[in-house]
Parts: sequence; C-alpha cells; structure tokens
Amino acid sequence: MFVSGSTTGIGSLPHQSPAEAVETVLKGFDIPFWPQLPRRSKLEGMIPQFSEGMPQIRIEPDGSVWASRDSEEELERFYETYTEATTLAISEDFAMGFHEFIRRTKQRRFKFLKGQITGPLTFTLGIRLKDGNPLYFDEELREISLMVLKAKARWQIQVLKPQADNVVLFVDEPILSVIGGSTYLAINPSEVERLIRELISSINSAGAISGIHCCGRADWEIVLRSGVRILSFDSYDHFSSILASSEHLLKFLENGGYLAWGAVPTTEAINSEDINSLKRRLLKQIETLSKFIPERLLKSQLLLTPSCGMGSRTVGESHRIIQILWRIKEEIL
Repeated sequence: MFVSGSTTGIGSLPHQSPAEAVETVLKGFDIPFWPQLPRRSKLEGMIPQFSEGMPQIRIEPDGSVWASRDSEEELERFYETYTEATTLAISEDFAMGFHEFIRRTKQRRFKFLKGQITGPLTFTLGIRLKDGNPLYFDEELREISLMVLKAKARWQIQVLKPQADNVVLFVDEPILSVIGGSTYLAINPSEVERLIRELISSINSAGAISGIHCCGRADWEIVLRSGVRILSFDSYDHFSSILASSEHLLKFLENGGYLAWGAVPTTEAINSEDINSLKRRLLKQIETLSKFIPERLLKSQLLLTPSCGMGSRTVGESHRIIQILWRIKEEIL
C-alpha cells in the first residue's frame, strides 16, 4: 500500500500563514496533510476545531469549549437532520489550513493525502458541562459528539477524494495515555473501545485508510482491535509502551497494518538531537522489537512521522524536524 519509510505529519504546525504552512507540507512530506494552525486562531485547537455545528456548544475566547442543555429544540433539529450519510463541514474560520490546502492542491493528483480529526475520548473529555464535569459523562451528548465527529470525518474524506487516489485519516487520541489512571477511573474500558471502533468503522466505510495517533502510553490492544490500518505512536519517548503489545502488533502487521514511528521529538529535546543520534535510536528500537516481530515485517510496513504535532515549536524548529525526518528515511531503508 505505502512505500516503506514514507513520511507524513500528525497535523499541527506553528505557522501563522496558511499559505506558508501548506507550502511546508507539500515540499516536506511524502504524504501531504492539511495543516492545523493553533497559533493562528484559538478555533484551530484540537477541541474547538471539530465542535462547529454541534448542538449545545459554546466556545470561549480562550478556546475552551463548554456544553449545556439550554435548548432542547437545538437537539431536536440535530436529530431530524442527521443520518449515517450526513457530512458536517469545517468552515474556514475553524480550519484555514484545510481550505488553503484544498485551493493549492485542486489542480494536482496525489497517491495519498492525509487528514486528521480529534478522537471521541479526547473530544468528550475536553469539553466541560456547566457543573464542571467532562461532557463524556452526559450519555446523550457523548453520543451526539460521536455522531458529529463521524460526520466531519466523512466530510473531510469527501472533499479530499477528488485530489487523491487514497485518503488517509488519523484519529488523534492523546487522552488515551491517561485512561485507567486515577483521574479517569470512572471511564469504562468497553466504552472507550466502542467509541474508537465506531469512528474507525465510519472512516473505513467512507473509503479512507484509518489511523490512530497517541503521543503517550496507551492500551494499544484496544486500538489494534478497532479495525484501524495505521497505528501512530511516539517512538522517541514512549517506545517501551509498544513492547507489551508485541503479540497483538505482530498480528496487526501480518494482516497488512502499518506502524508509524514518531521518531523525531517535537519537544525541547529536538535542540539536543541530530540526525545521527535519532537514526541510532530508531535502529536500536527496531532491533529490540525484532525479537518479537520479524525485522523484514517491521521495515516493510513502516511510516515515519514527528513524535507529535509541531504546533508547539517555532517555525525554524519545525523545518529542522522535517529535514531530520527526511534524512532518517534516506539512511535507514
């Protein structure tokens, strides 16, 4: 499916200019993705960006998102219009990088184009109800959130398809890294699995290649049972988290799945690393995992990414991250 070692990004970039961000993506990655620009607008944060069109939502100037039940009519209108084929657009105010990306690529054809969407757990645990609790604990609004995310995933796929032979869509679920900890003991693991599985199923059914990204430790077995085609993880800081799931990962790869290695850090660590140190680190990790999974399988179904989105770095640092990623690709395969 993919050329082994192909590079792509997680989503966010630090640029203020959508045109410069899109140019960076088109020049710097094998699999271009539309850039999320959280420094351009609070509306491009990973929670507000996909909340547009959801009933009972209020977005504050600081980018925080709140939910209420002030209008049952709003809920009724949503139910009346929603079907499993519904698409919900992301407007230019919420995703200027997306719309600039579409304008710049309209006359071109790509083998792959990538989009991304915030996962249902991160989304519902990141929105607060009036009483301060996460929206996740309102069963009806949790289900509506899933419906909204499915509709926005379908819309992205529909818009990207005319310009790509294959659309890749990553579900970003950073909150997976703390599920099961003391803060989220009330979260039911079976509900975690259902939410992820349903969104992944919707993406697959819409004709896209699904991926999940988590930039921390996670219950990877839940992820691998979801039907996802690409597992994206932070191999720089959290490689050891994948070892415990090596048996399930082997089956995943044998069934045609791909592992996206977040090999270049997007933290302050980038300023103390170089191509040689990062290449050695990645090769050592592949060697370690090859004790459980054949090395030929690991290397033939390998994608390369930064460890997470680059939105928190400077523009200069983001360019350096991309350059190092490209050099690693050239030297390890």
